[in-house]
Amino acid sequence: MATAAAPQAVTAAFDPVEEDARQVRAMIRFVDPGAFVTRRYVRAGAEINTGTYSDHQVTIRDAMPIRDHFALDVHGFCIARQPTAVKDFHDKPEVDRLYEREVEEHIRQLTGADKVVARGWMVRTSADLSGRAEARTENYQHTGGIQPPAGEAHVDLDTGTAQRMAAFTYKKHFPDGPGYKRFLITSYWRTFSPPPQDVPLALCDGRTSFGGEEKSNTLFIVDEFPEGAALTAQVEGEEKMIAASIFSHNPAMRWWYFSNMQADDVLLFKFHDSDHSVTWRCPHTAFHDPSFAHANIRESIEVRSVAFWE
Repeated sequence: MATAAAPQAVTAAFDPVEEDARQVRAMIRFVDPGAFVTRRYVRAGAEINTGTYSDHQVTIRDAMPIRDHFALDVHGFCIARQPTAVKDFHDKPEVDRLYEREVEEHIRQLTGADKVVARGWMVRTSADLSGRAEARTENYQHTGGIQPPAGEAHVDLDTGTAQRMAAFTYKKHFPDGPGYKRFLITSYWRTFSPPPQDVPLALCDGRTSFGGEEKSNTLFIVDEFPEGAALTAQVEGEEKMIAASIFSHNPAMRWWYFSNMQADDVLLFKFHDSDHSVTWRCPHTAFHDPSFAHANIRESIEVRSVAFWE
């Protein structure tokens, strides 16, 4: 896939309080520079990428002791406390019945948007999913299931995908609406396993996400993974398919995580904000936290939503 040009970065002015944060050194996977086909294939319980990736040791700061310091339009992410009526996130009918409406209302409160539309949820776990991945599926749908943590620095949508998703979502849900002047696509992320979690989520200060190479990573949802040359064979219309943004290693990136998240803690972070006068995206990835020798398996739930200002 073609390398995307890096947009103009928002100038970052780091608050001195950030420099005193506890730091861990951990490995994060980045896509390598160069020209090759980048795709993400997803099936039940497993995900693979084409292309070449490398692990780089980075500094990840612990944001939890200064949690109130972080602002969505400054850093690209924030944390809040929000109880949920869901008692069991493995109870799919219960989650379907309750959770998305909760998320929509909370995002309205956090952002001030006029309308919010949830677009599906996914549970992710660091537990062994090999048995689930080996089971044959038919017509796999990449929502409402269980998948492993995503293991490379990425934003789930590239710019073209975000623009198409916003336009489609608004037209579908508000066909008689006046239109929108701004849209914001986010992930609403909650861990529901007890702290500390072994594979938490690392978040990049969005102001530092520019530089190096970026590529679009096309999403293919499949029942079985293709093999050999079929993984990268030409696909007509691929440029209009859903694609993520993936990043090569950039030492200037500033990474954060929130240690020991509780079940009432929720992260809201940006996939794409059409208002580029503020920080408009937040690269992120799972990572193995070396801080705690007896950490618990991470179980989390994420909801993608589109917020609109009319």
